[in-house]
Amino acid sequence: MGLYDVHAHVTHPKLAPRAAEILDNARRAGLTSVLANGLNPHDNEAVRALAARDPLVKACYGLYPVDAVLTEMEAMGVGYPRDPGPPFTTDEAIAWVRDHAEEAFAIGEIGLDGYWVPEALWDLQERAFRALVAVAMEADKPIIIHTRKRERRALEVLDELGATRVDWHCFGGRVKLARQIAERGHWLSIPANARRNEAFTRMLETLPRDKILLETDCPYLGPAPDADNEPANVAVTLEYAAELWGCTPEAAQAQLEANFEALFGVAP
Repeated sequence: MGLYDVHAHVTHPKLAPRAAEILDNARRAGLTSVLANGLNPHDNEAVRALAARDPLVKACYGLYPVDAVLTEMEAMGVGYPRDPGPPFTTDEAIAWVRDHAEEAFAIGEIGLDGYWVPEALWDLQERAFRALVAVAMEADKPIIIHTRKRERRALEVLDELGATRVDWHCFGGRVKLARQIAERGHWLSIPANARRNEAFTRMLETLPRDKILLETDCPYLGPAPDADNEPANVAVTLEYAAELWGCTPEAAQAQLEANFEALFGVAP
């Protein structure tokens, strides 16, 4: 059976120098696919190169919703604690994804963020989101969503555009809304800190089991709060899911493998 991480940042500066070691750790933990999610043109290129070096990695190209309006945030004097790399415009970033969409395993991460982004820029951010959803749908690619403080609006946009092949990564909204998302036919991926996070535990317990996927969002959200996360830790979440579901790890893995195949069209 296949085990996977649908949302990883192995190209993150904390992890990139150890990428080969981290991917070997993932293999030893039983992983057969690691979906590396790009954040902007520079990071997408890094994801693309990593996937070319190691077949465990599946390249997902995106535009992080903060990066989509970062120039405008800087002009407003709004800070953001991450270096996005070489400068780019939003149009250039969208064009990069469009030009490489056919080779992508999925389009992501993309979405809406109202935590870092001031409300004055929400319309601009949403225009970029809509354009990227259109790219994914035109290329018949699954979509991996990041949304923070704008979960319901993101769902409204996806409903309006008719997007159905969607995974909501590390969903931070109310569990009630997560259930509504699952009822739409979308998937939600649970990170490796689930045992110490009440909301993620409730999602594992109450969401339809065929709408759950696994992720790490590494280097963030690991099982231990003081250590960098990595894809191998999805095995920890698998064990926890089996515990909550009252089944064997093998049965839980079979369900999760079927979920991956239902969204992505291939086994992990």
